[in-house]
Amino acid sequence: MSMSETPQLLVMKFGGTNMGDAAAIRHSASLAGRSLAAGVRVVVVVSAMAGVTNQLLSIADAAEKGDIALANDQIAALRTRHFTAAQELGAAPDSSVSREIRELLETLRQAVYGVYLLRELTPRSKDLIVAFGERLSAPLMTVALERWGHRAHHLTGGQAGIVTDSHFGSARPLPSAAGRIRDRLSGLLDAGVTPVISGFMGETEKGAVTTLGRGGTDFSATIVGAALHASEVWAWKDVDGVMSADPRSVPGAQNIAQLSYGEVMELAYFGAKVLHPLAVTPLQDAGIPLRVKSAADPDFPGTLVTGDAHTDGVHPVKAVTAIRNVSIINVSGAGILGVPDVVADLFAALARENITLLMVSQSSSMSNVSLVILGSDEERTLAALTPPMGGRQLQVDVQRGVAVLAIVGAGMRGTKGVSARLFGALAGDDINILMISQGSSELNISVAIEGQDVDRATRTVHGAFGLDAPVAAD
Repeated sequence: MSMSETPQLLVMKFGGTNMGDAAAIRHSASLAGRSLAAGVRVVVVVSAMAGVTNQLLSIADAAEKGDIALANDQIAALRTRHFTAAQELGAAPDSSVSREIRELLETLRQAVYGVYLLRELTPRSKDLIVAFGERLSAPLMTVALERWGHRAHHLTGGQAGIVTDSHFGSARPLPSAAGRIRDRLSGLLDAGVTPVISGFMGETEKGAVTTLGRGGTDFSATIVGAALHASEVWAWKDVDGVMSADPRSVPGAQNIAQLSYGEVMELAYFGAKVLHPLAVTPLQDAGIPLRVKSAADPDFPGTLVTGDAHTDGVHPVKAVTAIRNVSIINVSGAGILGVPDVVADLFAALARENITLLMVSQSSSMSNVSLVILGSDEERTLAALTPPMGGRQLQVDVQRGVAVLAIVGAGMRGTKGVSARLFGALAGDDINILMISQGSSELNISVAIEGQDVDRATRTVHGAFGLDAPVAAD
């Protein structure tokens, strides 16, 4: 079939910075409009306005602590911000969008008041409250698109067909979601209407609002992209694409032109804040490419993520990334020696608390196990490991103020000397390694180091693998 018989379909995701105020939303709408004007069908998925998700979390926290005055003040600030943006985008005070924003904020106020009365913030209540950010921003994008002359219609994640399990805070789509999404969106697209979907959120079979985890708007976009068999999913960001390191730590960091699904998942998991760690998973089976693009430079190709690793033979490592504020938990004691089921009990206890393990290491004598966790999970981890495991009392020690540094690249597979170059670079810069982990996939090597060394270590390793941008001659 020719392209004219099967119009190209793009799913475009806009993050919080690109939804920050009326000017940013207008610009984002113009980026979607460029493709619409070229005859491409577009589905838009939006994040909350910049900072709103954190504001909603603080509102929920204030209500739980009984400070309803603070919560109401912050809801009033949200009202002012969203009404100002709506007005600047051209929505009249008596328009349907203005009425909808007013009704959403009233529903939010009631939900927050319920938390205040109960002095209890359940994961379900928190998801309901925090999803209001995306519910409030989608109508603004609809107004902006209409002002550019495009017909648009906004939907919540649930209305768009994103049905999930009931793991509030980190919900996962159900297999039935794909069919629902096609049912809900195909009619709009066939009628020449651009769907605008509130990202980050879905709903259970019973209609309870869920969220997909921080950064979940990326995940929303790829779930929708896979369901609709999109040509590509474009994640618009305020950076040029996926970078070889955090530019704030490494001035010489540069854009990576191409990554595989596996590489980008490793980068996201190990601290690169470019994508949700699960964002590419819906796209893998269908082989749908994901493109990370710069809203400031829309003609720049950005980073293309596909199934092909594209190794050049020169750079086995494509990126260096780091997770800060982590802790090492060392579990030891006579009770662990030579008893395999102790390790199973450890992992089962952590799984019950939904604690993410960043690294795991066990000595060959089986006398101790070291676990690297996020510092924010430390209290829950220690509580989970306090009861005796199978009647055996274990010693649990904590090392705080740690960072995990990871090198990522499919080119490491089968390339000799990568580990030597990593450890040599760190040793040459007098950086102590606390723990080491490498998966058999050879997509990454991770090391735990002192948190105070992380910026220096990232710059050193980035340079050691030849990833620094060339310095222009005078």
